[in-house]
Amino acid sequence: MAHRIALGLLLASLLPAAPAKFTLEQVLSAPFPTDLISSSKGGAVAWVLDQNGARNIWVAEAPDYKGRKLTDYRDDDGQEIAEMTWTADGRSIVFVRGGDFETHGDNPNPASITQGVEQDIWIIPVAGGAPRKIAEGNEPAVSPKGDTIAFLKKDEVWSVGLEDGAKPSQLIHTKGHAGELRWSPDGSRIAFVVNRTEHAFIGVYDVAAKSLEYVDASVDHDSNPVWSPDSKHIAFIRIAADTTRIFFGPRRSAAQPWSIRLADVDSGNGRELWHAAEGQGSAFHAMVADNQLFWGAGDRIVFPWEKTGWLHLYSISTHGDAPTALNTNGEFEVEHVSLSVDGKTVLFSSNQDDIDHRHLWRVSVLGENLTPLTHGETIEWSPIETSDGKAVAMLHSDARNPARAGIKINGSDVRDLAPDSIPASFPTASLVVPQQVILSSADGMRIHGQLFLPQERTSGEKHPAVIFFHGGSRRQMLLGWHYMDYYHNAYAMNQYLTSLGYVVLSVNYRSGIGYGLNFREALNYGASGASEFNDVLGAGLYLRGRSDVDPKRIGLWGGSYGGYLTALGLARASDLFAAGVDFHGVHDWSAFRGDSGHRDENFTRTAFESSPMASVKTWRSPVLLIHGDDDRNVPFSQTIMLAEALRKQGVKFDELIFPDEIHGFLTEKRWLQAYHAAAEFLNKHL
Repeated sequence: MAHRIALGLLLASLLPAAPAKFTLEQVLSAPFPTDLISSSKGGAVAWVLDQNGARNIWVAEAPDYKGRKLTDYRDDDGQEIAEMTWTADGRSIVFVRGGDFETHGDNPNPASITQGVEQDIWIIPVAGGAPRKIAEGNEPAVSPKGDTIAFLKKDEVWSVGLEDGAKPSQLIHTKGHAGELRWSPDGSRIAFVVNRTEHAFIGVYDVAAKSLEYVDASVDHDSNPVWSPDSKHIAFIRIAADTTRIFFGPRRSAAQPWSIRLADVDSGNGRELWHAAEGQGSAFHAMVADNQLFWGAGDRIVFPWEKTGWLHLYSISTHGDAPTALNTNGEFEVEHVSLSVDGKTVLFSSNQDDIDHRHLWRVSVLGENLTPLTHGETIEWSPIETSDGKAVAMLHSDARNPARAGIKINGSDVRDLAPDSIPASFPTASLVVPQQVILSSADGMRIHGQLFLPQERTSGEKHPAVIFFHGGSRRQMLLGWHYMDYYHNAYAMNQYLTSLGYVVLSVNYRSGIGYGLNFREALNYGASGASEFNDVLGAGLYLRGRSDVDPKRIGLWGGSYGGYLTALGLARASDLFAAGVDFHGVHDWSAFRGDSGHRDENFTRTAFESSPMASVKTWRSPVLLIHGDDDRNVPFSQTIMLAEALRKQGVKFDELIFPDEIHGFLTEKRWLQAYHAAAEFLNKHL
């Protein structure tokens, strides 16, 4: 009898994963909000909502703030909506539909629409009606006078009137790639950046004179221009030229620290307002914001700086003084940042006091009255103040409830702007709350992760397990639904795998964000030595040591940089990892070039040795390779070379290739196909 019981327990522990309590379609059905913006008048807010691949603009107006859909696009056609801006009177929204908003290459057509696709600028009245096409192009900037839009077309600066039937015209013919269009507050000039690869200038176009001047030109990279309220000066960031920078390798300091400069527009002359000290913070690291500089009230320039080894906010007077810290020093980082309507305060998200969440804060541009706006087991990001100053709109989520647009009015609790947009079939109650774990890497570094445990577990039961690696690598997975669509989907996939009976561990490996400069710029990471493999190995050993995990059924999955770590884990440790799913991963660093094109023999050798291809001869575990052949981030050739090497090695692999799809899949159809294939592959091998 005892032998039968023991045999029964053994067989039960080796059974396939349990049936899911919900489908992939259900857990991916929640719409994802992006591009939250506030009108300049009337207190309204607008955002983009991606519902099953159909992107539409939603709007909510004061005082009741009941969200409603403004556009009516219905197809999962892979055409994104982004770069929204309000007209000066607050009555219409200008937006861009279609095109590539990340790499700005040719227009993606993942749905293989036979007549082709365009990237076009549109306008739609908030009161309702059909959108009207204005011009082909992107990055629209509405004049403060409200009569004209400046925009980009094929990296050149154009303009068009807002009236129906207006004809676009090219304003400037210049070398390089134009971007970052900024109207002066009086509407008389346009500042912009011209990137010429090795260097970049700040250009200023005078609308009335039809003239172009470059201010304070140098051999360096100038960017992020911001106008003074009187339209007489421009502040901007200068990053010194560096032809020796290593691609995907640590950069804890810069030989020449970055600086903030102030230029007189009429004369074109500039001067250094401030420069970072040597050492920590001398290399610029960006916050998530419309601009990296804000010109606040009292002529205070607000900027991000890693002086302490953590990204915090500072301000400095345009008349010259020492920088003032806006948020108290500590082991946390700011991320999403905006300026209040009156310019007196800054709103931002950070992981202060809660390192694996995000919450909102407000502080004056003088560093006074630092105040938390949200707290608890929730995640909030992208805060903006309404034009009347009475409310703060945001995007928010938690462990079970997906991303939504919300608003906090006069200090009230946060409420959803469009609660009815979440489908009734969304499986909120069936989702698990991930646990924070801090594990030891193979070299002793402390690594944060999120552990997803199946709801139904019995004592002694051993589950298959999967480790997830995010991409980036400048990312951080959180204890809830993520603020980026790619990782919002990945969180859904981790929940789905958990519902199948897997123990899932999501790992925030070194070179990611959220844990300070030295963690992000980890020694020997990426192409400079693949030190993240210590974290891959540490995560595997952590799971192997758990009593609820079958040590012979541990798999890996991840995308982009996470695909790289998945492939690296399988190549170097097939004895520990039984199978993996590699979404568009990097497989040979030596095929890439640095920002400046810098390469030498030592770099090439180290980059290759840091790659899965270097260890392919010890790769034995099966893998599923998933890639879109129009990928602009990780070339499709990376998967071709790996497939060829695996064939020669005799390693079993499956492939799922998406013609015309890019890196971050633009169609819901592709995400579902990819995740279904991944789950089936893991079930088969684990």
